[in-house]
Amino acid sequence: MSRIGLGRHGNLDDNAGDPLDGLVNLFDVGIVLAVAFLIAGLGMTASARRATPSRQQAQQQRRLPSPSSAPPATGRGREVGTVYRLADGRLVYVEDPARAP
Repeated sequence: MSRIGLGRHGNLDDNAGDPLDGLVNLFDVGIVLAVAFLIAGLGMTASARRATPSRQQAQQQRRLPSPSSAPPATGRGREVGTVYRLADGRLVYVEDPARAP
């Protein structure tokens, strides 16, 4: 019987593997996560570009219906300011500094 091909301890095939193999696997996982974050970030910027100023204005100009037959509000409280409706339909609240809490 010959001993050709045997290593120092009599075995060339080391089943334990290199201890740095686990580190390489973690590096691969890090690369995958970095690419995933990059794709997610690009997707968010693309959706932000689609929100054009006209769409933003349309969302801001939505009007809430107010029931005209509602009874006047009652309860405790005090007046703290005035609300004005502009010609374009927007409401502007002006706080009265003398009445502010």
